Amino acid sequence: MARKSRPGAPVSEMFRLLVAEHPDAHCELEHASAFELVVATVLSAQATDVAVNKVTPELFRRWPDAPALAAADPAEVERVIGSLGFFRQKTKSIVGLARGLMERHGGQVPKTLDELVKLPGVGRKTANVVLGVAFGTPEGVVVDTHVLRLSQRLGWSRHDTPEKVEEDLMAALPRADWDRVSHTLIFHGRRVCSARKPACTLCSVRTLCPSAFQAEKVGRKPPRLRTDRSAKKLAKKPAKKAGRKASAAKPAKAAAPRKPKPAAKAAKTKRAAKAARRR
Repeated sequence: MARKSRPGAPVSEMFRLLVAEHPDAHCELEHASAFELVVATVLSAQATDVAVNKVTPELFRRWPDAPALAAADPAEVERVIGSLGFFRQKTKSIVGLARGLMERHGGQVPKTLDELVKLPGVGRKTANVVLGVAFGTPEGVVVDTHVLRLSQRLGWSRHDTPEKVEEDLMAALPRADWDRVSHTLIFHGRRVCSARKPACTLCSVRTLCPSAFQAEKVGRKPPRLRTDRSAKKLAKKPAKKAGRKASAAKPAKAAAPRKPKPAAKAAKTKRAAKAARRR
């Protein structure tokens, strides 16, 4: 049985144990160059690495570098990456990215954060993925959903925004660890400390983690609030059903008496006249 969690354990000590647990932690986006990496990272927004890795082989076969992608027909690119969410916007971003590389950097991926974030679709997180993985010169820590969640659970940060968590991690670890810490936390988040069902019994830092065995309550995104539009839809549904029930319960209207046909009316008049003569 694990001993009681010890809050305030040094970040470096916990990080060392996590590295030992995941010695092969690395960027799981498949790429063969800095260009392929920056494009794949832009495509990974709101998508899994697995999904991105399914479309990039064909993408890079047809457009292997910045000159080729800059000249690509966006409609053709959309067809290749169409299985990804927001594929139209992503097409616009990666084609614009390639054109930016051609216009400002001679087709090469720049090696500074300031230059990278000026390219279409590239934010601070994407830029630091490229700097850390492709060039080994990160200027910050990549904070994705896993890093954000685990930093809170492990007690490495009390903040809940990527910007503040990044600042805390940069202050707690030397620059040499900035790239590795993100890959290690991502591996741990995917394999052990998942959002809904963290496997605390399998965790190498469970004796140091302040959230051990109650981690599912920490670092989770708050439930999404229903919008006014969805609330109105829900409010209308019962009203419609009640209206149908009410209309079904109404008694049927009495049928109006049928008007006699002209021929039948004439025959009736003739019979009445005969009866009157007999009298």
